Amino acid sequence: MTKDVFDCMRESHSVRNFTQQEILEPTLTRILEAGCWAPSAGNLQPWYFYVVKNQEVKQKVAKACFGENQVEESPVSIVILADPARSNEKYGERGAQLYCLQDTAVAAENMILAAHGLGLATCWIGAFDEVQVQKAVEAPPRLRAVAIICLGYSNEVHTPAKERLRVLDVAKIIH
Repeated sequence: MTKDVFDCMRESHSVRNFTQQEILEPTLTRILEAGCWAPSAGNLQPWYFYVVKNQEVKQKVAKACFGENQVEESPVSIVILADPARSNEKYGERGAQLYCLQDTAVAAENMILAAHGLGLATCWIGAFDEVQVQKAVEAPPRLRAVAIICLGYSNEVHTPAKERLRVLDVAKIIH
């Protein structure tokens, strides 16, 4: 059974300490499918998901992430890459420079919400050396690393509630 999506949005947070409990393949597949269900400009789906379980590769990715230990410690790290050329074919420069990044970010968020709904924890990592990550997972040079999601079961005891700005502070309704 999964959680309500609104509960997932309220409760999910970045976890940096994971147990070594294995993620079953059907669960991992569901999370990857959630990424595939993300909307994308022109339905081009310009994403690739490199699922890293190999400890040596995770170490290389962690090094490219400026020592983010959760990359190594999580049972799985998913490197999400965009294919700018795919978006460029239909939308030109704006597709290559913006749409493919937006699309892959939405796919990443879908995976984070799905993981939380299935009882797993995640940590989104966006600070890394793109070229080094690309090389670590042996992705073709045309692909651009956009995000890394560390995935596993939380080993954290207490998680404080997230503070968020109020809707009234960030939304403007134009009639």
